[in-house]
Amino acid sequence: MSELRLNVFKRAALCRNFEQYVFDGIRRKLFKFPIYLSAGQEYISATIAEVMHMKGIKPNIFIQHRGHSTYLSHGASIEMLIDELLGRKTGCAYGMGGSASIHSKEKNIFGHDGLMGSQVPIAVGHCYSTGQPTIVHLGDASAEEDYVLGALGWASTKKLPILFIVEDNNLSILTEKKVRRNWEMQDIAKAFNMRGYVCTDDPVEFSSFLEDSFEGPTLLNVNTYRKYWHSGAGQDDENIFDRYEVEMEALGPAAQKIHSFYKQQVEEIWNKKLSETQ
Repeated sequence: MSELRLNVFKRAALCRNFEQYVFDGIRRKLFKFPIYLSAGQEYISATIAEVMHMKGIKPNIFIQHRGHSTYLSHGASIEMLIDELLGRKTGCAYGMGGSASIHSKEKNIFGHDGLMGSQVPIAVGHCYSTGQPTIVHLGDASAEEDYVLGALGWASTKKLPILFIVEDNNLSILTEKKVRRNWEMQDIAKAFNMRGYVCTDDPVEFSSFLEDSFEGPTLLNVNTYRKYWHSGAGQDDENIFDRYEVEMEALGPAAQKIHSFYKQQVEEIWNKKLSETQ
């Protein structure tokens, strides 16, 4: 299990250092449109990517805003993501998607169209058409959209090989779940006669729920914490639990070395891209 933790940390380290650079860039007014950071939640995508790599599975992946870490965890081009955030035509969505809609044809990553939760019925339809293993990421707020619930019902009825990942940070911008609803997504999944579970983003615990992900529709409600605001360069609570920091401390010098390596690598790539004339 220590090997799994370290391999997941390697993926998470790229994501965290990338997001930290972007966070600092927001404060320097480097970007011209809203940025949605995934820092604090990167262990979800990092763990999924590592498990898929171990199993030799290359799923179709549907994401929404706050998707930088999903994109990077699965090995999509960091250079093209940087260009996208800078609004360049060489970006992963030709400079038209920005932070909220990022894609990678090479890694089967399909970005968001801007309508909250719409990636869920789109993913279900795609999975129904192709019959291929599919993963769709959504937030605890977008999970409340009516068409999301309809898509869950269809996926269950057709017994599709699809995994619904609810990245549950308990917030819809700033509104907590207890204000918005009195039910949980894993219970809704069970009501639709599919497997529904709740877990943390601890890589060992989380990975145990990924063993038979595509033997039928499965929903995982993963409790996590965002590090920064919904959008922009702010932090709700500096003392909030941070999975990345906890794992780095537990893994010791090996993790600290990995963190430093990716910090330097990310800075070098960003600086190179920023120096390019367009």
